[in-house]
Order: sequence, then C-alpha cells, then structure tokens
Amino acid sequence: MKKLYLKFLYVIASLNYPSVLKDYRYFIRDNYYSRTRQILFFWKDYMTKPKYKVIEFQGEFDQELRYVIPFAYWHHLNGTLKKTISCANTKELYFFSEDHEERHTKRIWELGYSNYEIPNMTHSASFSYTKWKQVPFKSFYKNDVFRYDKPILLVANKYNVEWDDAPLNYFNLEFLDWLITHYSDTYQIIYNRPLNTQIVSDNSEILDLSEHCWLRERHPGVILMNDLYEANIGLVNNFNHLQLMVYANCDRFISAHGGTAAFASYFGGINVILSKRGIEHHLKEFDSIFPQLSGAAIYHAENENALKAYVEKYF
Repeated sequence: MKKLYLKFLYVIASLNYPSVLKDYRYFIRDNYYSRTRQILFFWKDYMTKPKYKVIEFQGEFDQELRYVIPFAYWHHLNGTLKKTISCANTKELYFFSEDHEERHTKRIWELGYSNYEIPNMTHSASFSYTKWKQVPFKSFYKNDVFRYDKPILLVANKYNVEWDDAPLNYFNLEFLDWLITHYSDTYQIIYNRPLNTQIVSDNSEILDLSEHCWLRERHPGVILMNDLYEANIGLVNNFNHLQLMVYANCDRFISAHGGTAAFASYFGGINVILSKRGIEHHLKEFDSIFPQLSGAAIYHAENENALKAYVEKYF
C-alpha cells in the first residue's frame, strides 16, 4: 500500500513540477508523503493537545536546522512537545525544550532521508509551514558580551569533502584577502570555520585549509571564532552556544553552502551564500525556505565574481 501511494505521489510531483529533473521529483514525493502522514496526529495536535510529541533526529545539521527545529518549536508553542533528542552540543539549539537529550555522538546523513515523521523532511520545490515556526534564536541569544566598536561581519566558511569529492563550496584565501582588505575598516570581521573537535561529524570529512594561522599573521584585526571559544570557555557551554551568541549580535553574513548557510540564515539581516552546486539551485530553495528561517534577505552567488558583486552592493 505504501509503495502504491508513493508512486501516486510521484505522479503528482511530476504533474506539479514537470520541469524538475526526474531524480529530484523523488525528494518532492517524499516531502508530500511526510506531510500527508501528519493527518495521523490531527486529533492530538489540534483537539486534545496532550504533551506527547517526542522528536528525535540524527541526520545532517542542515536538515535539522531547516526542518526539525522549527517543527519542534511549533510543537512547543502548541503545547504538545514532550521531549527532543539529538546529537551532542545541541541543547542550546533546543532552548525551548523542557526535556532535551543529547543522545548521539555522530550524525548519519542517511537517517535524515528516511524520517517521515517530520514534515518537510528533505529537499522540495515547495514547503508546508503548517507545523513549522521560526525559532527566535536572535532575540533569545542577543547579548552585550560580543559587541564591538564596529558592526559585525560574520564570515561562515567550511572546507570539507562534498559529495565524496574535493571541497567546492568554500571561501579561498584570495577571496578572504579581498574581503578583509576592503571591509575591515567598516566592519569587525569575525571568521568562523569550526574544527572537527568542535562540532559533531556528519560523514563529511573536514579538511585543512590552513587559513587560521594565515589570518592571524596577515590580518590580525580579524577575530577568529576558535580564539573566541578558547577565551570564553567559562562563559559558553559549547561551540554551538558561542555561535548562537555571536550570530545573534550580527546582521551581516557571508556563508558557504550547507548547514553553514542555513545557520547564518537564522538571524535576520543579510546573508550572502556561496553555493556553486546543489539541489537547492534547481528547487529554488534559497528563495523559499532559507528566507523563512528568520526573514533574512538571502542572496545566492554561484561563483566568486557574483559573491563579490553582492558584497559590494549590500555591504
């Protein structure tokens, strides 16, 4: 019965989005399936409203940010959230959860694509926001600790294996040198690329860009998030907690494809995203769910030239 229903939903996805590649229609189909399954919880969610919902997730950080945490927050507001379960160092991401368990020490990306209990469980050309609410990270974590004489420009980079191949979506040293040279007088630039000891791995090996020492030597005015973490270990609980506090005080972001870009989209302002490749392009997700995360203005650059053009225009 399930297989027949999935075939039916694939036909619907094909009719609704005939220009989308056939392989990508399976993602849309799965989203349809996860949404329609929510009818099973109609009585509890809208009528009796017991505190019953246990939400567990061990998939990619990007999916957790885009789909899972807003779903959990909706249940919190609805009065039906009982417990949340995720990976290490996520308690601060689920600040609203009365019972949050950090059960998992490793992320397994395949698990995110088979979790049909969460609506909007994967990529799609459209999303349902019926059980999805913006999570107020910015207002909750705004603080007077990480404030500077100049407004913050947060550069959120990554450098890891992508699609079992070499890094593609990242800021190279040439771009970083250009950016810092042109904008350090206007902004306090904070550079963030977490080390593999600071975040939970999701099967994408983090590689060495060798930029931290280079930045300290060539651009000492740039604040490195890694240095902030070492200096504030007594203040913050973990690296995610530090990121939430620093990002909450920022309105200008430059971020790289993936969870890095999704996280930077949670804090309003402007987020310029470098994404050279990804299903997000074809399904136009930078125009749909990314702005929904906080109301941020999202600008998608497919190469370094477009990235520089957006920075020059909006920063």
